[in-house]
Formats: sequence, structure tokens, C-alpha cells
Amino acid sequence: MSVEHSGGCVCGAIRFLANDEPLRVTICHCKWCQRRTGTAFGTEVVYKSEQVAFFGETTSQYRHVSDESGRWLDIEFCGRCGSNLGFTLEAAPGIRTLPAGSFDDPDWIQAERYAFLHVYVRSRRDWSDLSSNVEIYERHFRA
Repeated sequence: MSVEHSGGCVCGAIRFLANDEPLRVTICHCKWCQRRTGTAFGTEVVYKSEQVAFFGETTSQYRHVSDESGRWLDIEFCGRCGSNLGFTLEAAPGIRTLPAGSFDDPDWIQAERYAFLHVYVRSRRDWSDLSSNVEIYERHFRA
């Protein structure tokens, strides 16, 4: 029996359904994610692309090219309310992320249940705390 988790944007124009378990949860402390989210880090639930389906209005996209790696990230968001709806990465074909806060009930996202990776902690803000229950990397875990 497959597990399903639903979510969507703030205004409800775009909904998603994620099937089965995620691959991991990545918490990115890079300065770009800080600016993208308006907070200390981005918390992304990582799935295989085929596990996620969007419904309702079509997502808007913005392509960002990293000044460090030169690779792109395609961010998806609601064109009506601006809600973050995750991204795909050139560096990781076949996967996509969904922001942890965009799930209808994110209580199932727990460090004891899934692999949590903190990446780009070299840019971590002193006012963000790291739990001892997660893996921590100075850069990305693929670096």
C-alpha cells in the first residue's frame, strides 16, 4: 500500500500529491536558499520526479544558475500567490523537491524516520540551531 502526502500553495490554485516515501529531507543553509525562502534555510523533501503530480493551475518557473557550480535549478511557484513549490536540479536528474512547509500536514516529516541532510552549513546563520539527530555537511553531501 502506497503512502500519499498532499499539499499545495497558500491560495489553493496549485495542489500536489506525493506518492510513496521520500528519498530524504535536505536542509540547505546556502545564502541563495536563505534569500529564496526569506529565512535561515530551505527545508526540502526530496522525491523521484515520477512520485509527484501537480493539479490545478500550471506552476510558474524561474531558472537560477549557481554562481558557484554553474549548474541550474528550476524553481516552481504559484503565479498567483507566489508560494514556493520546490525545484529540480541539473545536478540531480530525475529528482524534485517539495518544501516541507507546503504539505497539508507536515508532521510525518521526522528526523527519526528519514535521512535528514544539512548542506552548505558554512553559510549557516548563528541563530539557526542544528539538531544532533541529523547529518551535517560543510558543503553539499555530493561535493
